[in-house]
Amino acid sequence: MNHLLPSNATLFVALSSALLLGCATAPPGLVYQPPAAGLQAPEAASGFTDKPGWSANKFMVAAANPLATDAGRQVLAAGGSAVDAAIAVQMVLTLVEPQSSGIGGGLFLVHWDQKQVQTYDGRETAPAAATPDLFMKDGKPMAFMEGVVGGRSVGTPGVLRALELAHRQHGKLAWKSLFQPAIQLAEQGFIVSPRLATLLREDSAKPLRNDPTAAAYFFEPDGSPKAAGTRLRNPALAAVLRDVAERGAGVFYEGPIARDIAAKVRGHATNPGLLTEADLAGYRAKTRDPLCFDYRLWRLCGMPPPSSGPLAIGQMLGMLAGRNLAALPPVKNGALLEPSAEAVHLISEAGRLAYADRGRFVADPDFTSLPGGSAAALLSPAYLAQRASLITDRSMGRATPGTPAMLGVPVARLADDRSPELPSTSHVSVVDANGNAVSMTTTIENVFGAQIMVRGFLLNNELTDFSFAPSENGVPIANRVEGGKRPRSSMSPLLVFDKVSGQMVMSVGSPGGSAIINYVAKVLVGTLDWGLDVQQAISLPNFGSRNGPTELEQDRVSPALVDALKAKGHEVRVMPQTSGLQGIQRRSGSGQPVWFGGADPRREGVVMGQ
Repeated sequence: MNHLLPSNATLFVALSSALLLGCATAPPGLVYQPPAAGLQAPEAASGFTDKPGWSANKFMVAAANPLATDAGRQVLAAGGSAVDAAIAVQMVLTLVEPQSSGIGGGLFLVHWDQKQVQTYDGRETAPAAATPDLFMKDGKPMAFMEGVVGGRSVGTPGVLRALELAHRQHGKLAWKSLFQPAIQLAEQGFIVSPRLATLLREDSAKPLRNDPTAAAYFFEPDGSPKAAGTRLRNPALAAVLRDVAERGAGVFYEGPIARDIAAKVRGHATNPGLLTEADLAGYRAKTRDPLCFDYRLWRLCGMPPPSSGPLAIGQMLGMLAGRNLAALPPVKNGALLEPSAEAVHLISEAGRLAYADRGRFVADPDFTSLPGGSAAALLSPAYLAQRASLITDRSMGRATPGTPAMLGVPVARLADDRSPELPSTSHVSVVDANGNAVSMTTTIENVFGAQIMVRGFLLNNELTDFSFAPSENGVPIANRVEGGKRPRSSMSPLLVFDKVSGQMVMSVGSPGGSAIINYVAKVLVGTLDWGLDVQQAISLPNFGSRNGPTELEQDRVSPALVDALKAKGHEVRVMPQTSGLQGIQRRSGSGQPVWFGGADPRREGVVMGQ
């Protein structure tokens, strides 16, 4: 095993001891060993803590919490597949990172098995009874947070169905064994991380106090939030996971668990929802054809719609392909390594154009087709060349959607969706000993989801990813609410391949709401154009435009960069941009470890391997 550890992180001393213990020769199958007490978050919950990256020769897993990463590592060490590891990681994240993802939410998973790329759509669906006016009140869209908290926003969870489907096709270890880590940690208890403790103290967590189950779990009897370092047990979740482990995902979707979920949603005191037991019983995960596109020497593959992420990233890179980004590497400005003003300008302008198309055209393709019936029209070289021609030396401010009809592509008349998308999500990247890979982004949407808890897990508020308004001036919005529909997402799990050799060279993704697109694009340009390793690219300041102001990461950029962008006509907003990027990259040189992994310095993630 070859772990590179931060010299200034004392908690990693205990972490390394735990890893060595877990790396002993494993018997056949998984025998999970709960890690030593020191295996917790290696940095504070906010701020920026440098991470050097990690190396491995055989396998690697990157996730947002050390306990989850370690569970995935133990699965891989026991001979498990990349999908097996992703399942174990997700179950532990449900427990230790409940604010971001879990079995009450949804996911997108991209898989490579040395022969083909497959994508698994575990996105939540709207209840069958939902109508386009679900979030309308007195003829107007309701206030956003009014829609978020409570049962109204809860979609049918898809995580377990999607993971079960992927496991049937690509699992090596028994389904039951993959739940061991989360069950043991839930029963024995885990230490509340600084990040979870911080989020419990924030105003955004106040609605949790109104849910008796969540209040009893997350808060002390006096109402104060559980502090970092508190040992927290979750026997209710352990019981659910044991049931699913023994009998399969179906017990979540039919029977007492489903009844409890539907009752909690429909019985919410102030904001009841429409989810029924029939909605849960009828949920099915989907496999979809991957969305793939070329960029210079590489081929990138990810989720198609209802994810808007890989499509928007493909458009951005396609518009930038004619620019010599390699000649615009990051620059030193005092102690900061930051992107150059010209690079930020070009990438932000391409982002405006891509986000404009996203808001007009992208939704669940089972309900609203893209122009021409697929992503091909929006990714065509002719269309992207026409869009790229709009990028000049000055910022365009706000971009308008393109007109694929000019290329002879039929386009439905649609209005723009301007709905926000909230950032509580998590990303997992895995490469197993056989070179199979997973890039998986998973979410419950808002921080703590809909802020209602059932049997030890939180339910999502994913329906607020739909447009609250069904139309604009009588013109329908593609991403409007409809029964059984999957809301548009920005989640962007991606795999990158060398076009010549066909080798998988990178797995990457991030949380961050609609900013995910810019976060992942930054890492792709950083690695593919600027020659950075994946950790360096993740650590670069976040930047970009979502077709509004040009956003720069607070405390990570210089005043000189801000001034240079303003001189080009940009409206600049310096703001927190807490990505949670995770990535694994194949090393190209000889005589060094095969895999190199990076985790976001802005969160608690680590990478482990062997």
